[in-house]
Amino acid sequence: MKIPLIDLRRENLPLLPEVFPKLKQLVKESRFVSGKEVKEFEEKFAEYCGVKYACAVNSGTSALILALKACGIGKGDEVITTPFTFIATVEAILWVGAKPVFVDIHPEYLTIDAGKIEDAITSKTRAIIPVHLYGEICDMEKIEEIARRYNLVVIEDAAQAHGAEFVKEGVRKKAGSMGKCGCFSFYPSKNLGGWGEGGMITTDDEEIYNTLLKLRDHGREERYFHTLVGGNFRMENYQALVLSTKLKYLDEWNRKRREKAEFYFQQLRGIKGLTLPFSPPYSKGVFYLYVIRTPFRDKLVEFLHTKGVEARRVYPIPLHLQKALGFLGYGEGDFPVSEKACYEGLALPLFPEIEKEEMEWVVES
Repeated sequence: MKIPLIDLRRENLPLLPEVFPKLKQLVKESRFVSGKEVKEFEEKFAEYCGVKYACAVNSGTSALILALKACGIGKGDEVITTPFTFIATVEAILWVGAKPVFVDIHPEYLTIDAGKIEDAITSKTRAIIPVHLYGEICDMEKIEEIARRYNLVVIEDAAQAHGAEFVKEGVRKKAGSMGKCGCFSFYPSKNLGGWGEGGMITTDDEEIYNTLLKLRDHGREERYFHTLVGGNFRMENYQALVLSTKLKYLDEWNRKRREKAEFYFQQLRGIKGLTLPFSPPYSKGVFYLYVIRTPFRDKLVEFLHTKGVEARRVYPIPLHLQKALGFLGYGEGDFPVSEKACYEGLALPLFPEIEKEEMEWVVES
């Protein structure tokens, strides 16, 4: 039996009868960029996240870059984030001319350790980018309190957390609704994935929203009149159409992900040498990935592959040790928790449509 890490065909093929007539109409009208489909999706996604505004863009990386620019982050500024994330988080900081400053992760939750953030703050610090890793929410209450005290901007990297919630004492807040901006990716493998690339920035700040609208479209107020230096970061209409269709299924897909994850928890708990994912008490996660940890990671990956199970190493090299970021001056041992997580983590197959028999095969392997 072959078990894929994720099977996008099972998610997307059933949607063809619903999506194709809409795509056909779009082609008939030959409207392809920045149309009503994009606006409708922005409105739906803003409502879903519980914010006033949403600005659709062409990727999650673009979302981070534009959010930083709209918040006034640039040359000479420092932005605190985690070395245990996809490189796009740091690329965005560098693209706007700022300097990334790393803070290690929590040893259980693997998101940025909020208790270590203050030690990294300097007179140049302007922002914090917490990354909601694998679909789990960061300790946003503590991060927001620090940000208020030091007058810092919080930009959530929610690329892996569509629909995840911060829950505490009866308060529920969705990923992307707690910082000055929230940044999402709609890469096909995400919990809400497009048929290609896409991204979104959420905010309650009208001024930032209006700046984002300009930045994504060459800084223009109207055709041929430009008030900012922006670029082409627009989302295409067909992508918005697909994502609008899929958004109504997101909560059910996330429920199934939690259900499948619980099966793994029940079956794998207590196995010597395996560390299962920890969910913070304040996080209602959405299991973008189900990542276990073991010091025998590489051997286990190879063994599972012989059984037809597509287990995958996740972020095998932390960002502070990546060759491309060597100029930042960090070295091995600077962030030991992140390094350990990189050397031990592997993702097991998990997606809403995975069958119980397939998960049993993974466990029995």
